[in-house]
Amino acid sequence: MAIELKMPALSPTMEEGTLAKWLVKEGDTVASGDILAEIETDKATMEFEAVDEGVVTKILVAEGTDGVKVGTPIALIGGEGEEAAPAAAPAAKPAEAPKAPEASAPKAEAPAPAPVETPAAPAQPAAAPKAEGDRVKASPLARKLAQAQGIDLSTLTGSGPGGRIVRADLGQAAGGAAAAQPQTAPTPAAAAPAASAPAQPFSTDIPHEAVKLSNMRKTIARRLTEAKQTIPHIYLTVDVRLDALLKLRGELNAGLAGRGVKLSVNDLLIKALALGLEAVPECNVSFTPDSLIQYKRSDIAVAVSIPGGLITPIITDAAAKSMSKISTEMHELAGRAKEGKLQPHEYQGGTASISNMGMFGIKQFDAVINPPQAMILAVGAGEKRPWVDGDAVTVATVMSITGSFDHRAIDGADGARLMKTLKELIESPLGLVA
Repeated sequence: MAIELKMPALSPTMEEGTLAKWLVKEGDTVASGDILAEIETDKATMEFEAVDEGVVTKILVAEGTDGVKVGTPIALIGGEGEEAAPAAAPAAKPAEAPKAPEASAPKAEAPAPAPVETPAAPAQPAAAPKAEGDRVKASPLARKLAQAQGIDLSTLTGSGPGGRIVRADLGQAAGGAAAAQPQTAPTPAAAAPAASAPAQPFSTDIPHEAVKLSNMRKTIARRLTEAKQTIPHIYLTVDVRLDALLKLRGELNAGLAGRGVKLSVNDLLIKALALGLEAVPECNVSFTPDSLIQYKRSDIAVAVSIPGGLITPIITDAAAKSMSKISTEMHELAGRAKEGKLQPHEYQGGTASISNMGMFGIKQFDAVINPPQAMILAVGAGEKRPWVDGDAVTVATVMSITGSFDHRAIDGADGARLMKTLKELIESPLGLVA
């Protein structure tokens, strides 16, 4: 019996995707764990693996098709012993089904698709056992990744055929509670723009070109609209003298020259923000309607500009890592982010964010909070400015940093304490290497 392969939900926020490329063709034999296709989600291009053995009997969605809803059948795989040719027969039957509406009997069969939709809800994974005996059902790739990430497969519900655990299920598990919360919040926020957008169709006499929105741009638009509509932002700015930090960075880079590591100012700021959040835990939180989530570690999401949008790879437990480790991880994550190769757990979650536009010469700006986080640090350019030192006026390298805080979760006084702590850590940076 042919197995339907459906468009998977490769991230908690994914509602539809683009089938970028098929890596198999009709008639190919595949084994569990083989990569079948590349799917473009709202944040990255990800590989889709087979969870069963068999023959690809029919490709239902052509490569390059965008807007494919999660759960839509995209291909058929025949079971053991099935050939590609016989598998075409089931595909022909649905073709005959549309002719049947001329008769009254097939109309009675029309409700058949409705029961199919009901099991497709979470009821199916709940009913389908994940284990055969004591063995958890999971694809080979999922087992390998779970072992590397320290994830207990027995705690997961598989989304593959028969409740089998696949790699997409691991991504959602590694994202943690913070990654799961955006699933609920976007719903009301998305409804408001959807209701108002059709009311004013765009019209202009100016020569122009209409560029179709990518999945990433749609997600960015939805989430930023949600953030500004639902989160009361409070902005706190301080000017920070950078000279001591720049001196320390130069000394550290001299010592790291033989190891192929070169620290950036941003690497040091990631460490400073993580330590600041540990010193002021009242700012390392998330707001929910019923409770305040207080995080026990600082996972810093770093805004990275990529073709077509923005993504925030995460340095987990940044306070506990050396700056050389942060630099190495950040360089590797940013590189894969620009290639669209990040896994969901590498960019979903985080307890706070940092956005640095200093390299563009931006002096100061206010960043939009990335829910469910409750704060983001906006970093401006370091530049020579007059600086009052005691009773004397000198020239110093100064940078403006602005914290955006969710005022539902973080009081202004607590936000001010965090900004004061960051200023002290940056101006006396030996605390970053202590």
